[in-house]
Amino acid sequence: MITKKQIDDTLENYGKEVRIATLCSHSALQIFHGAKQEGLKTIGITTPRSKPVYDAFPLSKPEDYIMINEYKDVLNKEIQEQLIEKNAVVVPHGSFVEYVGAKNIENKFKVPLLGNRKVLEWESDREKEREWLKKAGCKVPRRFKKPSEIDRPCLIKFPGAKGGKGFFVAINEDEFNEKIGSHKDYIIQEFVIGARYYFHFFYTPLFHEGYQAGEGRLEMLGMDRRIESNIDELHRFGFTRKELDTAKIRRSFVVTGNLPMTLRESLLPEVLERGKEVIETSRKLFSPGMLGPFCLETIITPDLDIYVFEISARIVAGTNLYPSGSQYSQYIFNKSMSTGRRIAHEIRHATRTEQLEKVTF
Repeated sequence: MITKKQIDDTLENYGKEVRIATLCSHSALQIFHGAKQEGLKTIGITTPRSKPVYDAFPLSKPEDYIMINEYKDVLNKEIQEQLIEKNAVVVPHGSFVEYVGAKNIENKFKVPLLGNRKVLEWESDREKEREWLKKAGCKVPRRFKKPSEIDRPCLIKFPGAKGGKGFFVAINEDEFNEKIGSHKDYIIQEFVIGARYYFHFFYTPLFHEGYQAGEGRLEMLGMDRRIESNIDELHRFGFTRKELDTAKIRRSFVVTGNLPMTLRESLLPEVLERGKEVIETSRKLFSPGMLGPFCLETIITPDLDIYVFEISARIVAGTNLYPSGSQYSQYIFNKSMSTGRRIAHEIRHATRTEQLEKVTF
């Protein structure tokens, strides 16, 4: 694994003008826009196919591009050297983790990242992720070790940030066997019935006024719900499960977009507590713990129980709903504050106060 000392040694040679870089995908428009708002220059690592998208939005267009043929090319020595020469701090997002690979980022990518790359091991391993959440006191959906144990609706999920692709519901072993195909790596998770809320958090060790957590503060920057095709629209047919199966309509959980949400205010104390405990537990499991943006993916039941079924230890695409900030960030900052801008604000403040090593690895 790349060591913290290697990254800190790289940062020693950075000048005062640190640039924000990321792959041109996922939440890059927001990241570049937020960096510009904070007066930081940006680098877009892009394929020829993606570049016109960023040229189309002048206020989110990076000042500099590094061209690659495919995302994994970011691991090439010459690409990494370019990024380091330009004083780049790379902001990881879902596309970066999925297409470059968690292990490759941990072991081969020598450019400073916002956050703690140790978290990738805990986020990408479903069992470690579950251990982390349970130790943090989160209610989590029940897991089944083998298909013969399925005795209720279950969601079958696959590893990685695949945006729900391939996930399916099974109510018994026969349905599981019918749908699993050639997949060997999967988890069987109870399908908890309730409303989905994805909470956007930011943890900073550099600021303290607000909701205390770790050695800094926890910020609630927004929340969303994902639009999943076609599971979110099937109710319009009024079909039973049997009728759907007869019509050969397979339920799909592929994420196609996001919707803004607001939460019943009486539930905020528990949600903030869950975020705090996730931070506190991470500091014990992989010091210095979770840093920067993360998302708790939850289901709230009719009894108002909050189940956490996953954590995304980075910026999530649902934050793209709030380029000018959300209803919650308005209560923390005196200016519009998207998660992208919050990232740039953290990097800018850390650079000015010579604390960049505290928020990167």
